[in-house]
Amino acid sequence: MNDSTLMIEGSEVSRHNAVQDCWVVIHGKIWDVSDFLEEHPGGINVLLKLAGRDATKSYDAVHDPELVAHTLAPERCRGILKPDSLPRQGEEDVVDMKEKSRERFLPLGAIVNVDDFEKVAQSYLTPTGWAYYSSGAEDELSLTDSRRLFRKIAFRPRVLRRVEPVSAATKILGLESSLPLYISPTGLGRYAYKDAESVIARAAGHEGLIYCMPTTAAHEAVFNARTSSDQPLFFQLYANRDRQKTQVLLRKMEKLGAAAIFLTVDSPVLGRRERDDRVKVADGELLSTGVAKASSAGLLNPLLTWEDVDWIRRDTNIPIVIKGIQTVEDAILAHKHGVHGIVLSNHGGRSLDTAQSPILTLLEIRKHAPHLLSNETRGKFQVFIDGGIRRGTDVLKALALGASAVGVGRPFLYALTAGYGERGVRRLVEMLRTEIETNMALMGAVCIDELVSEMINSERAERDMSRRVKL
Repeated sequence: MNDSTLMIEGSEVSRHNAVQDCWVVIHGKIWDVSDFLEEHPGGINVLLKLAGRDATKSYDAVHDPELVAHTLAPERCRGILKPDSLPRQGEEDVVDMKEKSRERFLPLGAIVNVDDFEKVAQSYLTPTGWAYYSSGAEDELSLTDSRRLFRKIAFRPRVLRRVEPVSAATKILGLESSLPLYISPTGLGRYAYKDAESVIARAAGHEGLIYCMPTTAAHEAVFNARTSSDQPLFFQLYANRDRQKTQVLLRKMEKLGAAAIFLTVDSPVLGRRERDDRVKVADGELLSTGVAKASSAGLLNPLLTWEDVDWIRRDTNIPIVIKGIQTVEDAILAHKHGVHGIVLSNHGGRSLDTAQSPILTLLEIRKHAPHLLSNETRGKFQVFIDGGIRRGTDVLKALALGASAVGVGRPFLYALTAGYGERGVRRLVEMLRTEIETNMALMGAVCIDELVSEMINSERAERDMSRRVKL
């Protein structure tokens, strides 16, 4: 019979080190994973190397602290490890800001754009962390294509207009935001900074922005990190194969007060991230595959359909946004299914390589379904875009072409590194705010509503649009 409070000696744990009888210790709790070995997405050998040992270090490198309890049945917890009775693994791979020297990294005042943060992150992160954050699928063509297309779009600025004061404030799903952007969900923030999601939530509150927290975050901790009880947080949802588990998560978000659910639909299976696969967890190659696959255990659902979207919408009163729309056809379907918004996204180039850039999907919508971008529609349905946004000018181009707001993800991870933490996140917001407001004035606009398509020349980018749209 299971007793999760039973104190067990390390010598007893170490005897359970075989395929038929495999125990591991995670954060002091002893788990029997014998029946889970074949299901483990990282492969059976990953767990066997840790059999009868403290697996906390390897577990924390790729998993959220709560995942094991959600994945394994409660009776699989055999008890509590008696303190100091089992040798621990070596130094933590997960970044501890107190143990990392910051002397060789740029002071925050010397960082002037997003690319500066990225360069610091590349030199600071472990090879595993950098590969996970920065990699795309296969040849990584989609990863870089968004930035290429943003550069093809030119401004047509208006002059001799009063452009003071400038305000970039707007509403996202009816909620006030000081900028026309939200912070996108990103996994494994712990590579960049301890308690990364809580730090980002707190910084977002100070800056008047909205954070979309990832599925795997420590939910209560992130909500508790808010600067006020009415600070809105969005929640990224990977709908589980088991509807009951999804329902439990929805009830939890309702209780915590999530302002919107961003249902991720562009990754029914995991894309082949070869650069991530090449980098194994340091010290013994503890993963037989990349971090992305190991960290996605239980999240992806290849059976997800529009029927599930309807079920989720009926099951909760929280506004639903579909994240991962990649064609005008699916944008129209999303609107017909009654969701509150969509995110045009190809998962940051991490799923299907050579999938078209989200900015192209926005251009498709402008051409073939402009009603989705109209002021009349925006009250009930908003179109967002993420992927490759690195400049305030990128934000303004997306808005002028009809997007209600943009999501920014990777740069906020990079801004956390090198011990910058919350200061880094707020520095990044400060830079983007300056770029957005300065370039609004140079365009001849003092508010978001004055950013119109006539200010944009997108003809070069439109040449990349599909000629095979059938509505």
